[in-house]
Amino acid sequence: MSSAPKNTQQSPSIRSRRPGWFGWITGLLIAGIVLAGLYGVFASANAPKTAAAGTTTQSSYDVGTPGIGQVAPGFTLADNSGGQVPLADYSGKSVLLFFQEGLACEPCWTQITSLETDAAKLQAAGIDAVVSITTDPAQQIARKTTDMGLKTPVLSDPDLVTSKKYHANEFGMMGTSTDGHSFILVGPDGTITWRADYGGAPKYTMFVPVDQLLLDLKTDTTS
Repeated sequence: MSSAPKNTQQSPSIRSRRPGWFGWITGLLIAGIVLAGLYGVFASANAPKTAAAGTTTQSSYDVGTPGIGQVAPGFTLADNSGGQVPLADYSGKSVLLFFQEGLACEPCWTQITSLETDAAKLQAAGIDAVVSITTDPAQQIARKTTDMGLKTPVLSDPDLVTSKKYHANEFGMMGTSTDGHSFILVGPDGTITWRADYGGAPKYTMFVPVDQLLLDLKTDTTS
């Protein structure tokens, strides 16, 4: 007597589970691809620009006034340690002024961290000191720098008096109410030897790798 043919169809419970697992795995793969793509865009936007041959190239930025060869306007501002810092304290040194958007701009603080990490590169390029200026209150700046363990002097310019002297508030995402992302190198004699305003439209760059920054400095001052 022949046996009954085996039922080769899967049970409903098994059939219903497989598409669910397949969809879940497919979703994870798609999410991974999307995240990888976003990371690539972020890394590309913040990495030094490279030419076809693999060499780093100069980036684009505005150059406001006062500019190269002009006397750097003097100032005295409260700092994150509770003192008052005049620009005159840096007479005889090359000081890099970094005007930035402040507490709401996390990349700006990452910028300060990178400047501290690569301090040896800055010194090798002839930069003796870095001073940051923003429009936030000194007490809030002090809390931020303490939390991050930063050593760079960060000065408070809440009324934009100094920022307007340097027109640094004309190159940001917030109109003219805050500074953008501007670097101004003041030489030992008090004159400006280099300037780059990265925060202007349309890119509103809020972070520049130190190697790129130094390349832009070198290109501008040797051309």
